[in-house]
Amino acid sequence: MAAVLYLGLDVGTQGVKGVVIDPDARPCVIARAGRPLDLIAGLPAGTAEQNPDDWWNAVVEVVRELTSSDAVETTSIMGVGISGQQHGSVFVDDDDCVIRPAKLWCDTSTADEARELTDKIGRAVPVGFTASKVTWLARHEPDNWQRTDGVLLPHDFINLRLTGERTMEAGDASGTGWFDVRERCFDEAAVTAVDAQLAGKLPRLLETGKAAGTVCPAAAQQLGIPEGVLVAAGGGDNMMSAIGSGATRAGTVVMSLGTSGTVFTRCDEPVIDPEGLIAPFCSSDGAWLPLLCVMNCTNVTEEVKNGYFPADPDALEKLTDLAAAVEPGCGGVSFVPFLHGERVPNLPDATGTISGLRPGSFAPGVIFRAALEGITANLALGVERLKGLGVTVDGLRLVGGGSKNPLWRQMIADALQVPVTLPEEPESGALGGALQALWTHQRAEAPDLTSDDIASDRVPLQDVVVEPTQ
Repeated sequence: MAAVLYLGLDVGTQGVKGVVIDPDARPCVIARAGRPLDLIAGLPAGTAEQNPDDWWNAVVEVVRELTSSDAVETTSIMGVGISGQQHGSVFVDDDDCVIRPAKLWCDTSTADEARELTDKIGRAVPVGFTASKVTWLARHEPDNWQRTDGVLLPHDFINLRLTGERTMEAGDASGTGWFDVRERCFDEAAVTAVDAQLAGKLPRLLETGKAAGTVCPAAAQQLGIPEGVLVAAGGGDNMMSAIGSGATRAGTVVMSLGTSGTVFTRCDEPVIDPEGLIAPFCSSDGAWLPLLCVMNCTNVTEEVKNGYFPADPDALEKLTDLAAAVEPGCGGVSFVPFLHGERVPNLPDATGTISGLRPGSFAPGVIFRAALEGITANLALGVERLKGLGVTVDGLRLVGGGSKNPLWRQMIADALQVPVTLPEEPESGALGGALQALWTHQRAEAPDLTSDDIASDRVPLQDVVVEPTQ
């Protein structure tokens, strides 16, 4: 009898990652693939955009590669789950065609609109959230806003291409700025404050654990998978990473070192920061996910890499070795890594700064270590904010591309004075999507099944534990 398989896809800023899991295998990931993505070049400072159709084209390539694996029988795929970069704004017309490129989470060109909405709504609306992007479009591109028939988040757009249906779910929706996280529904007053026409352009909101639909004929033909396969609700990359890293019960704290850096944990009640620095997100499995997000993480290390070794595939490993030979503190060199502005602290117009330079300070190991120290210090500041709101941080599970760097792992353990553990699968967003698809599929026969029932024994940890050394 053929194995039952599930497909998970993570549509990030730097690329699309995909995995196929066999729930009965250990480890459960039996195939993986990825494709890179780039920002649109040549845009004004503070503007960060991508073409949503490029996301879909990369998804098609990734799925085609996954299903070409000898380990994957396409007729055995029972479900698909999508993880997507949060906060991006996808505007589609009445034929579901994309109207303009998506402004991304790291786009700070809408800072004025974010400040206005914060005053108007009466709670913090960070510049990265979707709300300010909608107000910006209505103000600066009114013709495009009038053409807009649907406002979607990145993972919602991929679900639309998969199913032909427009849907949204509470986890990703809680990063829009127009969502009531306590009641897990759209905040009608906030929706109207963003724009009077927005309510008529929002998709259907799914209940927890409900599917977004099934794979439609057009998607089945493009992807090479069967028509009618279940498509789970999916969620934002942080919500899916929570599932894929085992943060499906209270007490498990996860730090993700991706293009942005995040720290989050699952809670049974909402955690509200009166200053709005810690996002009071919902999880994508019926609970809440208080989350710290800094906008500058591996995007900064990529900048350093491209500055010193732009064409070297081993550049990050070389830089890490050079940085490991540099004393902590980098001889007084400090790197404030706010290359894209910053959300925590709330400095959307900030720029990066390197100070304390002396002869020899431009050595690649010095600058790279200073960048790691600067990113880590900002993450540590945010973790203190989480702890001040009552979140206990006795240890961390580290995921994302940056988690592969041994020097950075030790730096984080030392800065936070907690042990650091590593899930076997660093691409937790894609794994979370696959596990959510499994959960959604099985809930048809076991409606009381929890995501923790699904994830607890399918997210193994590596044997390595990184203990603080100082």
